[in-house]
Amino acid sequence: MPVPLRFRQFKGLLASLLIAGTPLVPPVAAAEVLELRFDGLELPVNLEQLDGWTRSPAGRTGGGGDLAVWLDLLDPRSRQDLRILLRAPLLRDTSFGQQLLDSWAGSQMLARLGDLLTTADGRSTTAVLQTTLRRLLESRQDVSTIGLLRALPVQRLSLQLDGLYELAVQWRQQIDLQRQALRRLQALALPERRTVPLAFADRSPLRPRRLGLAVDHRQQPLPLEIWPAVAPAPGRGNGAPQRPWLLLMPGLGGNADQFGWLASELAERGWPVVVVQHPGSDGPALKAALDGQRPPPGAETLAIRLADIEAVLAAQRRGELPVRGQGVVLLGHSMGALSALLAAGVMPEAGLAGRCRKALDRLPIANPSRLLQCQLPSTELPERSSPPADLRGLVLLNSFGSLLWPRRGLASLAVPVLMVGGSLDLVTPPLEEQLRLFLQGRDPRSRLVMVEGGSHFSPVRLMPTDEVLFRLDEELVGVDPARVQSALLRLTTEYLQTLEQPLLLPAQRRVQQGVTLDVLDAAAARRWKAGLKP
Repeated sequence: MPVPLRFRQFKGLLASLLIAGTPLVPPVAAAEVLELRFDGLELPVNLEQLDGWTRSPAGRTGGGGDLAVWLDLLDPRSRQDLRILLRAPLLRDTSFGQQLLDSWAGSQMLARLGDLLTTADGRSTTAVLQTTLRRLLESRQDVSTIGLLRALPVQRLSLQLDGLYELAVQWRQQIDLQRQALRRLQALALPERRTVPLAFADRSPLRPRRLGLAVDHRQQPLPLEIWPAVAPAPGRGNGAPQRPWLLLMPGLGGNADQFGWLASELAERGWPVVVVQHPGSDGPALKAALDGQRPPPGAETLAIRLADIEAVLAAQRRGELPVRGQGVVLLGHSMGALSALLAAGVMPEAGLAGRCRKALDRLPIANPSRLLQCQLPSTELPERSSPPADLRGLVLLNSFGSLLWPRRGLASLAVPVLMVGGSLDLVTPPLEEQLRLFLQGRDPRSRLVMVEGGSHFSPVRLMPTDEVLFRLDEELVGVDPARVQSALLRLTTEYLQTLEQPLLLPAQRRVQQGVTLDVLDAAAARRWKAGLKP
């Protein structure tokens, strides 16, 4: 049964799909009529009248001919929403728009949009969307929906509102699904534990040592932040350190200093940490894309990320880094977590291209990580390699890989994994991207952690010097990231301690400063899964 939606609820979806530009003069044979098709009905809309209606002052009727009579029947709020959708500049920068069109993700979005906005006889408009957008971007910087519709060289267009409605329902259902899953998780019987924050060393003199590692696969040295352990960990026998050293990878568009909060605190407690800055898929690369200097980075950067990781591991083994430890733990956030899994030898299962054809039959609006996963078949990853011989464990923050590992999940890993997700994560939804993979793991020390109210960006700490590239709505940020990070720090230290001693992190519901972490072992995760609706 369809989920009822008001126009306002999928306004944002329409705005993100209909990336368009406003032409100076409509071309010859430009679109004149837009047929809205929904539930077997066809409603022809005169685009000139629609354009005129959007130009009429808000709160006043008229300006759109006969069409305005019907549009003005909308409640005032919906009328304003529709005007904003059709006229507001959604894409302001010409250079970025052109780079977006050249990217793999941009081509996939246009292909899906072309299936929804067709010619009168049902043919896709993908090709004309591409050429028209390029022409508009060359002539104007501000980008709006009504401009594209009027500029397309097709006299009669057809917009499949059924398809747009399905996408809106898909988004709403994903939100409802995650809310229901959280309620089931909260009803799960788990021992409760209240924890207190570890003292953050905000005034500590500990600072990272920044160095550039010469690597064969890059023209410039690879930037690293080295956080030496404050005090040597207790040793055995010949005094060799018992604790592993940690290698941390930020996500796509992330910087090393955004995880200094975690690296510094772990180093204060005896774990040496190396944080990798991945040029080409870091913050400066994302800013360059927004400035129109390069296409947005995506999964094509995974190969060089993996080469970065291998180079750091090799340099540490040769004694070229001021870091010692008994083995290594790989930590990563988002695409950094995916990099950690691939570096640990968990290669994609056969048949990814076929799974992606099905997954991208429509825009994966309820799971954007699938765009990155489905870019992998068009990229060249290194040949399957063995995991580091001294690998001790993995810490995966907001990881993903449901299309890469649909059957085996983490079964091939011979080390424990701490997998952390957020109940509000709408980028890597936890049920698909974390729970599914975790359930197939085999190591009894592995744990799945759900941060109630946590989002995809909860582990990221913006620095005072960071330029704000995007402003996120509150629902995408979740509960206070600083309190989430404090809770994750204590949890991570306890997990790392289980790698040194014959201890198991118990399944539990832990509360710290109002932040709830549900820590699940395999049995608790199966009980959670069993309580979810199929």
